[in-house]
Amino acid sequence: MPSGQQARAQAAAIVRTGPPERQTTPAERLLALFDGRQLSPGQRRIAQYLVDHLTEAAFLSITELADRVGVSQPSVTRFSVSLGFTGYPALREALQPIALSAVAGAPASRTQQRHNELQGAVDAEIANLQGVRRLLADTDLISGIGHDLAHSVPLTVLGLRISGSLAEYFAYAARRIHPDVRVVSHGGSVAYDALLQARAAGGTWVLAFAMPRHAHETLGALRAARSAGLRVLLITDPSVGPVTEDADVVLTAGTGARLVFDSYTAPGMLSAALIQAMADADPGRTQARLEQYEQAADQHGFFF
Repeated sequence: MPSGQQARAQAAAIVRTGPPERQTTPAERLLALFDGRQLSPGQRRIAQYLVDHLTEAAFLSITELADRVGVSQPSVTRFSVSLGFTGYPALREALQPIALSAVAGAPASRTQQRHNELQGAVDAEIANLQGVRRLLADTDLISGIGHDLAHSVPLTVLGLRISGSLAEYFAYAARRIHPDVRVVSHGGSVAYDALLQARAAGGTWVLAFAMPRHAHETLGALRAARSAGLRVLLITDPSVGPVTEDADVVLTAGTGARLVFDSYTAPGMLSAALIQAMADADPGRTQARLEQYEQAADQHGFFF
């Protein structure tokens, strides 16, 4: 089992270089254009449209694309520039060979297959889960992180705004196997107080969730954690951004952006895997705490 320092070094390498598998499929080539980009909600809609309708969208004019997505033409131009292109014509020029390779390499039944909007959202989440699956192939990395989190007493879990639901889920499950898990769900001085108390009590790590849209108060809380002497494990979306600069380890999991509000299937799966790694890091404590909980549940009739 690697040390915490080794695990962090391995994670940093993943963040900088990406998954070990070489991107070869048209879909992977398209997604590579968005990697590391901090996109606004409107820009994410454009990106999602390109993913869903690549073979058609790559040949649309800027007016046609703007109309299909429901955004302005300047929005399409700003989106293109945010990806590193001089404008939409340059982006379209890069998209067309990817689209042609997708048509050439896909069976007719695939290219003609149709699905509704909700099924498309599920398909996008399946792709996000595949990304988590590739990440979890590095068992040494995950085991090392699980060891660090398991031995941070207390363990602080941070999640503000929409990320609060992920933090609450993780903390609810982690409390069954860990003696002291604390949730920070409010920013500002309230978060700073909680982080200082956790460090004073002997805590060494903060697990932070930062899903879009990234809030300034999340960045402030991460900086407060670092200044208090805590190490930060950050789970965020692949677009990353300024929040990653204040984390010791960054793990990414895609969010579903196909519906009115984002969905978090992949971050939830990654959270469950980390809880498993924590359980494996101290099996004796895990077994004892689970047995204690079951006895209390039976005694007080928690469940049917």
